[in-house]
Amino acid sequence: MSENLFNFNTTPTMSDDFDLLETSSNEKTEKVDVNWGKAIDTMKSKLAQEDDPEVRQKILNATLDDVVHMAEKDRTTLLDAIKDLTDYQDEVGILFEKFSSLNATEQKVIDDAQKALERARVELEDAESKPDTWWNNLWGRKSKIVKAEQALKEAEKIRASADNKAKAMFQERIENADVQTLLSELSYKSQAAVTRLKNREVEIKEVEDKLQDAIVEATKNHTKALEKKKEVEDRLEEQYALLKQARQELEDIADKQSAEYAQAIGKVTELEQKVEELEGLKNAYTTLAASKDSFVHKHNLTIKVLTSLRSNLQTHRAKLKSDTEERLKYYDGYVVALKARTDQEFAAILEHLGVKTDEHIGETLAAMHTASAKARQDMMDNIPVHEKVMQGVYSSYAEALQEIRAKDIDIQKNFAERYGIDMKELFEDYYKTKASKPDGDANAPEGNPKPKAEEDDLLS
Repeated sequence: MSENLFNFNTTPTMSDDFDLLETSSNEKTEKVDVNWGKAIDTMKSKLAQEDDPEVRQKILNATLDDVVHMAEKDRTTLLDAIKDLTDYQDEVGILFEKFSSLNATEQKVIDDAQKALERARVELEDAESKPDTWWNNLWGRKSKIVKAEQALKEAEKIRASADNKAKAMFQERIENADVQTLLSELSYKSQAAVTRLKNREVEIKEVEDKLQDAIVEATKNHTKALEKKKEVEDRLEEQYALLKQARQELEDIADKQSAEYAQAIGKVTELEQKVEELEGLKNAYTTLAASKDSFVHKHNLTIKVLTSLRSNLQTHRAKLKSDTEERLKYYDGYVVALKARTDQEFAAILEHLGVKTDEHIGETLAAMHTASAKARQDMMDNIPVHEKVMQGVYSSYAEALQEIRAKDIDIQKNFAERYGIDMKELFEDYYKTKASKPDGDANAPEGNPKPKAEEDDLLS
C-alpha cells in the first residue's frame, strides 16, 4: 500500500555547513510592534495540565482501542494548541498569513485581495498622472480620479478583511483536521518561528550597535563636559579673585557719594554677574557630565541585557530549528504508526469476520449433515409405517376383490340358471385378457408401442 507521508518541506532544509548561531544583519527584517497579553500564560497553563499520573498504567494496559482514544486526545491537544498559537500571534502582531500554512483556497483570498489593491493603486496613479488641462477635465479626468479613489478605499477595505476571512477558513478547516494536518501546521509554525527569532536577533544586534555608538558619543560628551567644567572653574577662580579685590577697593573708598564709589559699585556688580554666569555654566557642565556618565552606565546595562536576550534567542532558534527537523521524522513515524495501527485493526476485523464466517459455515455444514442423517432416519422409520398403510390398502383391495369375485360367482350362477350359459369360463377369459394389457392402453395404436423403461440402479 502506497502511503503519502508527511511533506513538511515548507522551508529549505539545513545545509551541512549551516551555522546554527549565525546571525546575518544583511537580511531584510520586518519589525513588529508587540502587544503583550496573557496568551503565553494561557498556553503554559494548558501545557501544565497535560501531566497525567496514570500514563504508566495506560501504557501497561494499552489495547488498540485505547490507542484510538489517546490519538484523539493528541489531536484535540494539538488543535487547542494551534488555536492558542493563532490567537497569540494576533496579540503579538505576527501576520497571520506568514505564520500559518494556508491551503490554496485560503491563500487565494489574500492574494486576490492584494492584487485588487495593487490594481486600484495603479488605476488611481494613472488617473492622477494625466495633466490637469481643460481638455482632460472635459473628458472626465476629475470624476475618474474620484472614482479611482473610491475603488482604492474599497480595495483597501477588502484587503484588510481578507486576512480575517482566510483565518476563519483556516480555523474551520483545522477544526476537523486529522493529526497529520495538525502536526504539519505545528511544524510550519515552528519553522516560521525560526525565521522570526533570527529576525529578532538581527533587530537586537542593530540596537546593540546603536547603543555602542551612543556610549562612544556619550563618553565623548562626558569628557567634553568635564573639560568645559574645568575651564569654567579656572575662569571662575580668576573672577572670584577679581571680585574679592573689587569689594576690598569698594570698602576702602571713604566718600560714599563720590563718582569713584559709584564706579567701584558698578565694577563689583559686573564681576558678580560674571561669577553668577560662570557658576551657572559650571553647574550645567557638571549636570551634563553626570547625565552622560549615567547614560553610559544605562547603555552598558541595556547592551548586557540585549546581548543576553540575543544569546538566548540564538539558543532557542538553534534548538528549535534542529529539533523541528528531527521532529519531522518523528512525526512521520507517529503518523505511520497510527496508519499501521489502523491497518492492524482492519486486519484483526477481517480475521474476526473470517473466523465468524468459518464458524457459521461450519455450523451450517454440521446442521446440514445432522439434518441429512435425521432425514435418513425418518425415511427408515417411515418404511414400516408405509408398509402398514400399504398392507391396509392391499387388504382393502383384496377384500373388495373378494366381494367382486363372490358377486361374479352369483352373477355366473344366475346367468347359468336363467340362460343356460356357463359364465365362469367367459369371466375367466375376460380376466386373463384384462391382465395381459396395461391400464389405459386398451385403445393405443398397435403400431406405436410405448418405449420400454430402462432398468435404473436406484443407488447409483
